[in-house]
Amino acid sequence: MASREIKMGGQAVIEGVMMRSEDLWAVAVRSPDGGIKLRRGRWIPVARRLPVFKLPFLRGMVVLIETLVLGIKALNWSADIATTGESGRTESQEKGLWWGLTMAGTVAFSLLLGVAAFFYLPLMLTEWLGVKNPVLFNVVDGIFRVVLFLGYLAVISRWKEIARVFEYHGAEHQVIAAWEDKKELTWDNIHPYSTFHPRCGTSFILILMLVSILVFMFLGRPDNLGERLVRMLFIPLIGGVSYELIRLSGKYARNPVARALIAPGLWLQRITTSTPDQGQVEVAVASLRAALGLDESEEQTPSAPLAAEA
Repeated sequence: MASREIKMGGQAVIEGVMMRSEDLWAVAVRSPDGGIKLRRGRWIPVARRLPVFKLPFLRGMVVLIETLVLGIKALNWSADIATTGESGRTESQEKGLWWGLTMAGTVAFSLLLGVAAFFYLPLMLTEWLGVKNPVLFNVVDGIFRVVLFLGYLAVISRWKEIARVFEYHGAEHQVIAAWEDKKELTWDNIHPYSTFHPRCGTSFILILMLVSILVFMFLGRPDNLGERLVRMLFIPLIGGVSYELIRLSGKYARNPVARALIAPGLWLQRITTSTPDQGQVEVAVASLRAALGLDESEEQTPSAPLAAEA
């Protein structure tokens, strides 16, 4: 069996979960026929090929990009499986190249919209208030950014489809927590675990927003479009700093300072995670096993709920 020292990360997708180990990634999705579809692949982290990216702060920048790329790939595939028609062909198979181009365009537009909403719009709102002091300007700008983010999560959590994703998010956390505690991956072992996890991407985003306030303070108050765009260039640095803080908070989770750092992210996970059912936990287990190289199949047929301990 694979070593329990392997670092495991994950992400909820549409009707499924993506898991990533040190050199494998896998996505498990509940298909319309009730089975579990699996997709897996090998990946070589940039830091393994270029050791300079193992250095603090640099490694966070690279991990942020790698996570984004794998996450988008997993999300697109899960959406494809979820739209499998009665013919058994996925939407991408039926629409071919046009579907691929459409999905790529949608992702690119979503990223641009995200940058505009969470970085550019707060700047405009703060300028509209007429804040002149550079320090106060960046504090207000940061508060707007956090409020917009919280509002965004509150709104999308009302959608039925997103609520399902948040349940798979909870399943991902529970399964990883059980794995990290060296438990056998049975329903009885998994379901008592919290749906919160200190290394969650939700916590990372919140910390990133708070760090951005401090970093942008050094840039002063932007007076023109060029100075506003320069701020975008600092996003990788902000991501690197935030990554190091997440690592430290996980390593020293019992330290009072670390607990204080973790607390806002755990609170936010009350919105972004929900208690999953057995079927959703089963999908998360299938994804984790595939990411560890323990399951080489491409599909699992509809099955009974995850086995309980005898």
